[in-house]
Amino acid sequence: MGAGGGFYGRSLDRGRQHLNLLAEPNVNVFAIRHGETTWSLNGQHTSKTDIPLTDNGRRLAARMRPVLAANPFGLVLCSPMRRARETCELAGFGDRAIIDADLVEWSYGKYEGLTPKQIDEVAPGWLIFRDGCPGGEAPEQVSARVDRVIARSRAVAGDTALFAHGHLLRVFAARWIGLPARGGQHFLLNTGTLCVLGYYHEIPAVRIWNRPLLDEAA
Repeated sequence: MGAGGGFYGRSLDRGRQHLNLLAEPNVNVFAIRHGETTWSLNGQHTSKTDIPLTDNGRRLAARMRPVLAANPFGLVLCSPMRRARETCELAGFGDRAIIDADLVEWSYGKYEGLTPKQIDEVAPGWLIFRDGCPGGEAPEQVSARVDRVIARSRAVAGDTALFAHGHLLRVFAARWIGLPARGGQHFLLNTGTLCVLGYYHEIPAVRIWNRPLLDEAA
């Protein structure tokens, strides 16, 4: 589990086989963080600011298509934000996705658009998973939204695909395995990456985390 390694263009068929988890007795959730944006590239906290993907972000999102195409998902949910919707469309699920407002990124309130360095200047030692955001959401509020998505995913006969955001999906991973929202601090997550959450002997588990899809030349 980690950021190392990736699926290479010349190995997409092998990658699809690796991700073919349908033989497992329990369903899986494929969690996809949206591709790169100008704000994510600069480290700016982006919640309600609705910005598009960069050209590189679009390329990252398009690499999801052949990997995810092999899975007949029972449910596809997507954040209403443009960056998530573009990622979903480029991955090949624009016509199937259901918009779910519970997948919107953590509301950063007064910290919207600020970098971690700028936030540290006004709130030294700030940690979003512990402190929440002034004028935005507390960890418990995000946890409640995530729990609704988890319940919706577990009620489906088949796998689920989620197209959403960094902090939101980190809380999702924590809550999936029974940790409080603060547990999200242990799950680093880059843009344009794939995660798979499932079960180990009926115990909720993390199967794949922060997996990049790399070019053949990478």
